[in-house]
Amino acid sequence: MKNYDVIVIGGGHAGIEASLASARMGAETLLITQNLDHIGQMSCNPAIGGIAKGHVVREIDAMGGEMGQNTDASALQFRMLNASRGPAVWSPRAQCDKVLYQRRMKQQLEKTEKLHTHQAEGLSFVTEKSKIIAVQTQFGDKFEAKSFVLCCGTFMRGLMHFGPQQLPGGRTGDTAADAISESLKNDLGLELMRLKTGTPPRVLAKTIDFEKLERQDGECGEFSYWPREKEYETIDRGGIPQMPCYIGRTSAETKQVIADNLHLSPMYNGSIDAIGTRYCPSIEDKIHRFGDKDSHQVFLEPEGVFTEEYYLNGISTSLPVQIQNKIVHSIPGLEKAEIARYAYAVEYDVVSPHQTQNSLALKSWPNLFVAGQINGTSGYEEAAGQGLIAGANAAGLVAGKPPLILERDQAYIGVMIDDLVTKDISEPYRLFTSRAEYRLLLRQDNADRRLSKIAYDYGLLPYEKYKIAKDKETLIDDEIERLKNERHHGKSLWEHLSSHKNTYESVVGESDLPDDVKEQVQIDARYECYIQREKQQVERQKRLAKNPIPEDLDYLNITGLGNEAKNKLSRYRPVDLGQAARIDGVTPAEIGLIQVHIKRFEESKKIKS
Repeated sequence: MKNYDVIVIGGGHAGIEASLASARMGAETLLITQNLDHIGQMSCNPAIGGIAKGHVVREIDAMGGEMGQNTDASALQFRMLNASRGPAVWSPRAQCDKVLYQRRMKQQLEKTEKLHTHQAEGLSFVTEKSKIIAVQTQFGDKFEAKSFVLCCGTFMRGLMHFGPQQLPGGRTGDTAADAISESLKNDLGLELMRLKTGTPPRVLAKTIDFEKLERQDGECGEFSYWPREKEYETIDRGGIPQMPCYIGRTSAETKQVIADNLHLSPMYNGSIDAIGTRYCPSIEDKIHRFGDKDSHQVFLEPEGVFTEEYYLNGISTSLPVQIQNKIVHSIPGLEKAEIARYAYAVEYDVVSPHQTQNSLALKSWPNLFVAGQINGTSGYEEAAGQGLIAGANAAGLVAGKPPLILERDQAYIGVMIDDLVTKDISEPYRLFTSRAEYRLLLRQDNADRRLSKIAYDYGLLPYEKYKIAKDKETLIDDEIERLKNERHHGKSLWEHLSSHKNTYESVVGESDLPDDVKEQVQIDARYECYIQREKQQVERQKRLAKNPIPEDLDYLNITGLGNEAKNKLSRYRPVDLGQAARIDGVTPAEIGLIQVHIKRFEESKKIKS
């Protein structure tokens, strides 16, 4: 069989960005997936973005990834969430035509130079010493490569629950990947854990009474910073209409139906051992945990132009199918709704993320990278962000480049990955703006300013796109300089603009500058003092990060460290004091002890040598 530079296993949102990043960096890349027609499938909600997730999509786009452009090409509706609040929490979100999203993404992969696709199931890894050299498929093929990216989503020993009925699979219609799970455990010696997620029912539009629901229209907007690449748009979204969403609410009857049948839920009767996400609970979980609430919102989201199915966002469940019908029919507007697809919960294996480095390479197998739900995350966007970093680093390893690692002050992707490798993951991880301590630096509107140069320097972003971001930054810098030097009523225009009661237009008047440049100038002026404060915090953290921790440091022998700190530091093996300080349960005083011990440790090594 042909040798490759990089092999990516799994064609979901992580695998897509991983394979594209690798190929665009010049690595001969093979994507292996169970079903080529399901590349980029939206297994759950037909939407991209949302709180913090929208930030990640903009970051992927700024670094040359595809998710933003693909969303814009298949969008049915765009909205900016939290628009009435400050810019740090503005979050773009788009409803997509899920079939168009999937088909266009598949085509993008097939058009990309150096990227090859192959339909098969990866069964096991072939190792030589401490290195992986090949992956074997069910057809007996052995594909060799220099580095690998594993993006198995919810497929590793995936088990779906429809009440008492259990079916193997990563999602309905696709088989589970049991063999690769066994290979990770037995051949590679990795520690696996079990997590759970779920999805709601889909109902047919002709059976919905929309008059009883609240209509929610979209607005103008796009994710991508870059002009649409017309040469790749053989699938043209031109005539696709914007479509509204609708909001309904559960009723007292819904609450009663669930209360009466809670014992039939696999989450409550012991059929599911895996842990589900706190932040995206099932409807039975909501009723159980929030018993004081009379009702809960249900968002009806269209799944596409060429389908009549609506996704019932907010009533994810694993209750038996007969109970699902009762739940749906108890919601005003859905009294006669026909369920086209039943809801279910799925539990699956993940690689415990303490075994992973910030580059997303495994500590014990440095040429194997892991991305997406295999790391314990949830969501298309989180998966895609990891995929881009994993794919770039897999290709970078082959090319002899240092790892691409985004810091917490550079990107939400950096926040997410750092959280995964330093914190206990006991449930599916989901990004929120509250997870980032430098939210004003990491806005969704400035991802191109933050990341385009990093991506260009690493070989991810072509010069034509980088030049767009570079020219924009020049316009911003020049305008800021002008406003600081031009005075009016004893103050510079910059000082006037820093007042929250003023806008760019009220201070400057008419201007030929692009709208996105004016927006950046206004935000920079208005939040200057807060941004400077965050930058000072970043500098303090970087001073800690300049203290590397020796790989062979024995935490168990450091006198004065608490047992929790000893155990967690030994488990996570932080690379520097900055990372050690972010591990839950490690106090500032203990960081000081480690710092002193490192000095003694290094001195003793010098004496011995």
